[in-house]
Amino acid sequence: MNYEITGKLIHKEDTQHISDRFQKREFVIEVENDKNPQWNEFVKIQLVQDRCDLLENITLNENIKVYFNVRGRKWENKGQISYFTNLEGWRIEKLQPQTQTAPPVPEYMVEDIPPMPEADDLPF
Repeated sequence: MNYEITGKLIHKEDTQHISDRFQKREFVIEVENDKNPQWNEFVKIQLVQDRCDLLENITLNENIKVYFNVRGRKWENKGQISYFTNLEGWRIEKLQPQTQTAPPVPEYMVEDIPPMPEADDLPF
């Protein structure tokens, strides 16, 4: 399952080397709620293996788009079964700050103004 989410990078952790063959890195983005900033979402996403380097050129407070998969696992330990879900990122894009610029005002020359109608050219 492929998904994408945009937000501001607010936290990134160092890469954790779990074993000789597995490494992961977690980060959190803040997703703004347009109606009320008190309801912003804080989403933790993990990167694994060679994808851990995707955060190297991203700085805190930068707006990004993250492409991710939803991964669910079942884990059994001492007869207890647990389930957990991870958002596993596989691509990150920097988003350019949105600047709202007014459209340029056209320039008018004196020559663009039509001549005044003659007195006998009036429609009444």
